[in-house]
Amino acid sequence: MQTGKIGVSAENIFPIIKQHLYSDRDIFLRELIANAIDATQKLKTLANTGEYKDELGDLTINVSVDKKNNKIVVSDRGIGMTYEEVDKYINQIAFSSAQEFIDKYKDKSNLIGHFGLGFYSIFMVAKKAEIYTKSYKDEPAVHWICEGKQEYSLEETEKEDRGTEIIMYLDDDSQEFLEEETIENTLKKYCRFLPIPISFGKKKEYKDGEYVETDEPNIINDTEPLWKKKPADLKDEDYTEFYKKLYPMAEDPLFHIHLNVDYPFNLTGILYFPKIKSNLDVQRNKIHLYCNQVYVTDSVEGIVPEFLTLLHGVIDSPDIPLNVSRSDLQTDANVKKISSHITKKVADRLNEIFKNNRKQFEEKWDDLKLFIEYGMLSDEKFYDRAKNFALLKNTEDQYYTFDEYAELIKSNQTDKHNNLIYLYATNKDEQYSFIQAAKDKGYDVLIMDGQLDTHFINQLEQKFENSRFVRVDADIVDNLIEKDEKRESTLSDEHKEDLRHVFESRVPENMGHFNVTFENMSENENPLVITQNEFMRRMKDMSQMTNEGMGIYGNLPDSYNLVVNSNHRLIHYLADKKEESVGEKVKSLKDELKPLQEEKAQLDEAHKDKKDEDIPQEEKDKKSDLENKINDLENQKKEVLTNFGKEQKLVKQLVDLALVANNMLKGEELSTFVRRSVELIK
Repeated sequence: MQTGKIGVSAENIFPIIKQHLYSDRDIFLRELIANAIDATQKLKTLANTGEYKDELGDLTINVSVDKKNNKIVVSDRGIGMTYEEVDKYINQIAFSSAQEFIDKYKDKSNLIGHFGLGFYSIFMVAKKAEIYTKSYKDEPAVHWICEGKQEYSLEETEKEDRGTEIIMYLDDDSQEFLEEETIENTLKKYCRFLPIPISFGKKKEYKDGEYVETDEPNIINDTEPLWKKKPADLKDEDYTEFYKKLYPMAEDPLFHIHLNVDYPFNLTGILYFPKIKSNLDVQRNKIHLYCNQVYVTDSVEGIVPEFLTLLHGVIDSPDIPLNVSRSDLQTDANVKKISSHITKKVADRLNEIFKNNRKQFEEKWDDLKLFIEYGMLSDEKFYDRAKNFALLKNTEDQYYTFDEYAELIKSNQTDKHNNLIYLYATNKDEQYSFIQAAKDKGYDVLIMDGQLDTHFINQLEQKFENSRFVRVDADIVDNLIEKDEKRESTLSDEHKEDLRHVFESRVPENMGHFNVTFENMSENENPLVITQNEFMRRMKDMSQMTNEGMGIYGNLPDSYNLVVNSNHRLIHYLADKKEESVGEKVKSLKDELKPLQEEKAQLDEAHKDKKDEDIPQEEKDKKSDLENKINDLENQKKEVLTNFGKEQKLVKQLVDLALVANNMLKGEELSTFVRRSVELIK
């Protein structure tokens, strides 16, 4: 029997293995199974080349748990090892690889997959390990023992069959791996698509109210996963069935892409387009990355473009470096090529469906929209490819490509500055009255109600020449698209100024800031309309999504325009009633104001070209006195008009009607409005 120490620096490796990889301890099983697969495939290669002439027999890899004796056993019928090979590969090469892995891991805490630790990964969970192995060559079997320290023993032993059996005796901190469910879940996680059958216990069936073991081996894995098969040999049902295996609780996917590349890199896989919901974060990390059918990770950021992380499915490539940090992936040449290729294949597949079956594409657009917009926003090359099949949807549920829609609206929605105006709504119900007003003018309105649409609109404005997007409630309908024609007002400027104070007396105090303005609208349009500035609202919406870079907008209160229709009969009625009730008082104050304002205007004119030090103090004092008197009289006038407004139920009713039209009246205020409406009807 040979005894010895494993390497010159082994003193610290075992505690480092436990310390640095504690949270990823289940990879020990993946590493052992991967070694068993490698040994088995090597034997098959030798048999194919004629170097191994005996029967291969059953090549199933067996995993078992012996809870009573505190051990896990992994055995294969691969090439096995001789005495010299154990000494070389376990005591020297395997250890050196483990040492190299640990040195790299200590510097980079986010290695992809933690590949490379190999055989010595067992000491993350084991206090003692044994190897029984017999080579396919005509040489004695070997027994190797190590108790998680640098000492080992190696001796010849008896073993009937070729192959390797590894026995792990678990330490006190790893007892969960003695649970059959834990081992089975770990095997399914890492090994469910490996090319050699892996057996764990016996299959169970439900009988007489309980699960009982059968005589049939419980094969964990599918040795011929769908992505390894030829697309020509598969049907849509095969892809859907495979998707259900990967995501048992998910809805059926929209469609799929089968990847199969062997030059200039190796890449196979199947990507699925899921029905993407509104929460982007929930959708991520559903692509499973494999390396030669060995599961690596489902966190593929840095391997595929960010927007593609919304896809589901499998990518299998031996050309993706595994023991590097994620930051290193971004500069890796193969990863860049793979990422670019996948992006192109996704765009090509979408374009193919659009061209071959546009009706189907339109039916699935609402589920695809978030993904495609995300891609166009985050990847310029994808935008260039997607602009030919991306769709715009209007409030009539009709779909148009970018070019088709521009052609549709250019005759009626081009303003006097030759800009093409894209009108849109974000909620068909809440903005119904604005949508209808636009339609009555012959305009078409898009529905842009997606999570990313605010950002997408900004991008389209940058991409489309001489074009602007305007939400239908950004202004009165006559101002949404500027034309040369103008409508006259039947209300004097003096009445407008007075009524501005009247309506200001009734604007809500808890809904943000309201600016009362007057517009010369049709007498058949609503008496009051509430609009919201396009730029400010859009910036606020974007700041709420990003929470960065636009905090100044996100912290501002909501700002609205209360637009008064100067040609509506009810506004004229209020103007007449104002004259009847407070007209004389207001006129008296205005009469007092007029000479003061004229005198101040004369002083302003006299002083406009003078420096402050050149103006006599007497004139400064005079001007200051005039300003104080003017302010006092203005405040008195405002108070009279404000009090008049507060006394008028009609003013409050008109303001509330405008709020109701914008779905802004809630709770107690809505209830009060309903009661007041009933009273007015009586």
